[in-house]
Amino acid sequence: MAAECQRVDRSSHSMDKSITLPADEIFRNLENAKRFAIDIGGSLTKLAYYSTVQHKVAKVRSFDHTAKETEGEPLYEISMQEEVTARLHFIKFENAYIETCLDFIKDHLVNTETKVIKATGGGAHKFKDLIEKKLKLRVDKEDEMTCLIKGCNFVLRNIPHEAFVYVKHADSEFRFQNTHPDIFPYLLINIGSGVSIVKVESEDKFERVGGSSIGGGTFWGLGALLTKTKRFDELLQLASKGQHTSVDMLVKDIYGGSYGSLGLTGDLIASSFGKSATADNEFSKEDMAKSLLHMISNDIGQLACLYARLHNLTRVYFGGFFIRGHPVTIPTHPGEVQALFLRHEGYLGTIGAFLKGAEEDNPNQYSWGENYAGSSGLMSVSPDLNPMQRTRSGTFDMLEMDRLERQLVNLPLLQDPSSYIPDTVDLSEDALAREYWLYCFEEALDGVVKRAVASQPDLPEAAERAEKFRHKYRHKLQTLRQQPFAYGSLTVRSLLDTREHCLNEFNFPDPYSKIKQRENDIALKYFQKAIKSLEELSWEQRQFALVRGLLAGNVFDWGAKAVSDVLESDPEFGFEQAKRQLEERPWLVDAYDQWLERLKGPPHKCALFFVDNSGIDIILGVFPFIRELLCRGTEVVLASNSSPALNDVTNSELQILTQRIAAMDLVIQSAVKEDRLTLVQSGSSSPCLDLSRLDKELAGVVRERHTDLVVIEGMGRAIHTNYYAMLSCESLKMAVIKNSWLADRLGGKLFSVVFKYEVPPSHKTTTQDHVPGTPS
Repeated sequence: MAAECQRVDRSSHSMDKSITLPADEIFRNLENAKRFAIDIGGSLTKLAYYSTVQHKVAKVRSFDHTAKETEGEPLYEISMQEEVTARLHFIKFENAYIETCLDFIKDHLVNTETKVIKATGGGAHKFKDLIEKKLKLRVDKEDEMTCLIKGCNFVLRNIPHEAFVYVKHADSEFRFQNTHPDIFPYLLINIGSGVSIVKVESEDKFERVGGSSIGGGTFWGLGALLTKTKRFDELLQLASKGQHTSVDMLVKDIYGGSYGSLGLTGDLIASSFGKSATADNEFSKEDMAKSLLHMISNDIGQLACLYARLHNLTRVYFGGFFIRGHPVTIPTHPGEVQALFLRHEGYLGTIGAFLKGAEEDNPNQYSWGENYAGSSGLMSVSPDLNPMQRTRSGTFDMLEMDRLERQLVNLPLLQDPSSYIPDTVDLSEDALAREYWLYCFEEALDGVVKRAVASQPDLPEAAERAEKFRHKYRHKLQTLRQQPFAYGSLTVRSLLDTREHCLNEFNFPDPYSKIKQRENDIALKYFQKAIKSLEELSWEQRQFALVRGLLAGNVFDWGAKAVSDVLESDPEFGFEQAKRQLEERPWLVDAYDQWLERLKGPPHKCALFFVDNSGIDIILGVFPFIRELLCRGTEVVLASNSSPALNDVTNSELQILTQRIAAMDLVIQSAVKEDRLTLVQSGSSSPCLDLSRLDKELAGVVRERHTDLVVIEGMGRAIHTNYYAMLSCESLKMAVIKNSWLADRLGGKLFSVVFKYEVPPSHKTTTQDHVPGTPS
């Protein structure tokens, strides 16, 4: 490999992309790199840098409507603007590539003012002179354990589905944990050459409570002696093919079966390598490697359990060189202690070293999100790569994280944040659902590409960028078909978010901007007429018409193929037609009678409404509904996306729409003036909704207003996510099912209605019966 690197180095500074290092794909945005950190272990180097990324954002600005409007003039203008955001890059590669990589970095560093590179890991001393010579940066060494803990805290806080349990032979071997609001205390079992056991109590308080000299180095060293195999990954490969039972002595080999009185099963290892002393036959390399792997990992697992019990800890994370993305190396142990693994355990040291060097930027004051477009994913090898590229794909691994402009926190109204799971179906566990949705997203790709190009008619290179988007997203879908667990639990939400990340990657921030603008303009013309017809109804008729209008508005969703096909063929498809498409009562899930009964009682103090689509949905569905709540004396908080996703209304668009509606309607106007109607960003850029990652400002408003009703609207927010979310106040979850496969799954048909009204147990009264409303 070293010879290969030298050959590449002589041939070109840009490197031979087809064989070894596609550097522009791996060391992305180097020209804007600001700060570096490096973690060098015995065989792997992990490099981190911070960069500023310039990309396009779609901005909306209201036209001046003080003068008399010109017929046909749009409500607002859309402009593409350049915005700069912060990104963290983490790259992992074999030490054999270090010189080539440093050369590439040196040649592409143009804007950095950094004079220091933070370094950690055992190899930092060995390569210190090389790094200083190549990069002209002073190496500043940081304590390895401090960096490790800092990195671990950072990923647990910022990356949902970072931690997972590995269950061997299960249908879904990877069981991911949600981000927990309180990550402390925990035990970190760091397995390098030896083992360090660290108790972590807070951000800066940790202590090494134990360890062992029998670790990854032992496996490698003894494995090399037994098999003559010198490479660590080759040893693991051998072990994966071996049968340890031909080498290990089991309980049944001694007792003929299980040892019931001691609770020992027959297939339990009684003695590692026990058969090798008495058997005459030769043992295969694979079997010996497997036996050795079991011996070392069982020993480490046993130690972890004992230390966890000793310190009364239930969360135990395993990380370090020995794991290397192979959780199979540590068996999970039954009982009260769970073995938890981290998707990015290989980066903990370099993340910590980077954070030590970036304290002036206060990275912990922000929330960060994994960028699926620029991250490799756990054990990802694309199925369509040729063998040479596959080797490279395993050699280089990337993680990218984008700084989010807002701090994200839990919705304070979650009944139990620690058990909240946003997604309704885990596609990594449900093979039929996974195949259907992957097919669905692949089928929709042509339409998304067409929409992206159409959104930028004045940019001739848009078609070329759209093709690059197509290639990248299709590649992600192929990877997820092979490894559904690559980015955590595979869900409809993660497929949508990956698509948004890939669109942004190629500067398509809002492909639906023109469609939203047109639909908002049309819907506004009907607003006053809709309100007038509602006011002519009796109170009870009006309540039903409001709910029906909200549901009909939700039909207008360009993200649903059944609807987008109708809208493409019949752009005049209107509100009244949508109402006629709705299922008649009783609905698939129907708690309307309980909701009506509740409306006869006292008004809610404050309603938090998570809105969905632009156009008819928000203007003719949501606004009449919240107008009624305002008339009842309920304050309303409208939470909308911070950034675009599909045809969902964004906060900046909603500000303009609200101003315009307020100019037409005195109820909305006075609510805005008196601060009884508030618009807040959700912090989300997704068609789905994760209630554990919401804008901190929104959480503050919810607390201050004593919110006692949450309304979640739309298929993405109320069915794909939050269908089972338990809140500590009353909630309405409403959606029209616009996907025939999903409707069939839930026991309904296309345009079936879900109307869930839920009351937490502590709020129940004899007149407010809880309706589970769970489709079978």
